[in-house]
Amino acid sequence: MHTTVGIVGGGPAGLLLSRMLHRAGVDCVVLESRDRAYVEQRQRAGLLEQSTVDALREAGAAARLDAEGLVHDGVELRWDGRGHRIDFPALTGGRKVWVYAQTEVVKDLVALQLADGAALYFEARVRAVEGADTGRPVIHYTHDGQDKTLTCDYVVGCDGFHGVVRAAVPEGVQRTFERVYPYSWLGIMADVPPSCEELVYAHSPRGFALYSMRSPEVSRLYLQVPNGTDPADWPDERIWDELDARSGLPGGKLERGRITSKSVLPMRSSVTEPMRYGRVFLAGDAAHIVPPTGAKGLNLAVADVVVLGRALIQWRRTGSKEQLDAYSDTCLRRVWRAEHFSYFMTTTLHTDPEQSGFETRLQISQLDRIAESKHAAAELAMNYAGLPLP
Repeated sequence: MHTTVGIVGGGPAGLLLSRMLHRAGVDCVVLESRDRAYVEQRQRAGLLEQSTVDALREAGAAARLDAEGLVHDGVELRWDGRGHRIDFPALTGGRKVWVYAQTEVVKDLVALQLADGAALYFEARVRAVEGADTGRPVIHYTHDGQDKTLTCDYVVGCDGFHGVVRAAVPEGVQRTFERVYPYSWLGIMADVPPSCEELVYAHSPRGFALYSMRSPEVSRLYLQVPNGTDPADWPDERIWDELDARSGLPGGKLERGRITSKSVLPMRSSVTEPMRYGRVFLAGDAAHIVPPTGAKGLNLAVADVVVLGRALIQWRRTGSKEQLDAYSDTCLRRVWRAEHFSYFMTTTLHTDPEQSGFETRLQISQLDRIAESKHAAAELAMNYAGLPLP
């Protein structure tokens, strides 16, 4: 079997790229190793930048998002006994963010893919990608118990950091830059209405906490914890007590409810350069990872495939490879800005287990500056709400 673009990975990035290409008449196939139920249920990001929402609308994939997504005009920072709200529209010329879970984005894109008859194969395990530096790379995969091959004009890896497509690039061709943080997040989902109307980022001597939501009935909450933490060591009452202690809320009490899931998320940053080798392109987590503090992971992945989708459509229509050749450099400029913002948010709001009192005072000073300087607040707001796509 042959296709113009072979996409490995049926998450939001791979599905959105397929949607863009299919609507433009560019033949493509999506291969996803997991089954549909797993793909539509795995919990990931829940906050969409303005540019991500714009891209989903342009792709005709935002009907439910516009009907059910929660529009947020800002976030609140809390530290040292005070709080300060960052007003996004006022500081960015009208840009906003949306709370709409990645699971819902995936459900929407899967439904559209299947309704349109675009090629999407679940439980298609890719074993290898060969010939990245040739004119026709080959994807070897297993589906329905049979080993199969898919030849392509181009291959796109949307299959994550540990995915198969990265391995198609020879050692020494790419370089990966990484940072591992000395703490993790304990994340919970709880069947209780959010205690705050917008996201709250709390700096505390006890560690960072984030108060978020998935819907008007479901809260999504996070606590900074040591690396290697076992969620079983955190019974429900301990979690709620710690969230209360770090919240800075008047009275210090959150609404409590049934906790439906607990997980520990390690914190790290990673960027692989370049994001292209021959006819193989990397997008999303296959090329870069950000700590979740800046809410950039899903949004960066969408930005990657929007740039790549436009480049592939231009090539197909005109024969020009100009945008394809510029893909890596174009994306990396945005990636590094997002990495820096995520690093800033992470190191400003978290308490390093070994940090000194001097370093804590620097964090407080930086947060004070954001509250006192419109320019500092505007820089945070523009980066958080999302830089415009190139």
